[in-house]
Amino acid sequence: MYPSGTLRIHELTAEERATYATLKPDRLPEHVAIIMDGNGRWAGHRSLKRFLGHQQGAKSVQLVTETASRIGLPWLTLYAFSLENNLRRPRAEVNFLMRLLKSYLESNLQRMMDNNVRIRYIGRTHELPPEVQDKMAWAAEATALNTGTTLTLALNYGGRSEMVDAFRRLATEIKLKHLNPERITEEDIHRHLYTAHMPDPDLLIRTSGEMRLSNYLLWQIAYTEIFVTERLWPDFRGIHLLEAIADFQRRERRYGGLGEGSGEVDEEAERIKIAAS
Repeated sequence: MYPSGTLRIHELTAEERATYATLKPDRLPEHVAIIMDGNGRWAGHRSLKRFLGHQQGAKSVQLVTETASRIGLPWLTLYAFSLENNLRRPRAEVNFLMRLLKSYLESNLQRMMDNNVRIRYIGRTHELPPEVQDKMAWAAEATALNTGTTLTLALNYGGRSEMVDAFRRLATEIKLKHLNPERITEEDIHRHLYTAHMPDPDLLIRTSGEMRLSNYLLWQIAYTEIFVTERLWPDFRGIHLLEAIADFQRRERRYGGLGEGSGEVDEEAERIKIAAS
């Protein structure tokens, strides 16, 4: 959990404080995951080059992370660069995104330190350029002792590839330890996921209005609440994170069970009523 006494609500904007005041602090999601979509469309709508949309999107990452840290959100995971992006986007765009990642880490390290943010990564990051991996490791090491929000960037990530990697590691464990496959549990699979060290997301936010998961955290979002906004990622700010959390708090999470007011009959109560009549 987020350390007590480290909230910085006074650092929110006036608009953010007004929305935060409507929230129940004890019911904040523990983990919010975001599919950051719409950088290219944001640029296209303004007749700008795509790279300018990516640059503006990086600014949104910074601002949203700072709001998350101020309200004490323990985990924030952002879909920054998918495996499909790496394979299917023009190399010039991929190379620009790698340079942008390095620049983001360099220019925002002090802000992460000031906001007590710890940065981590998930995905097949070993396939990224060595100089990018070095910069990622530098930022992770520098922020490792921070105790506030853990910002996780999903880089060269795909939900299906994550499960393939998990199953491979589990198969190796079964072979080495001579385990009985019949005794494999969901927890055994969970232990080998990239996200084994964090709770599953409570809330998934997708920007740009697209109604799909895009191969993101497929195992982890089995019971995650989903919030879709038409707003493009470069226009997404901390206030919009708070609005999504407000919507989340108005929902009833049932995890496959029955909720209040479901209209289901209590069979035991009915039997007692019938016996008494």
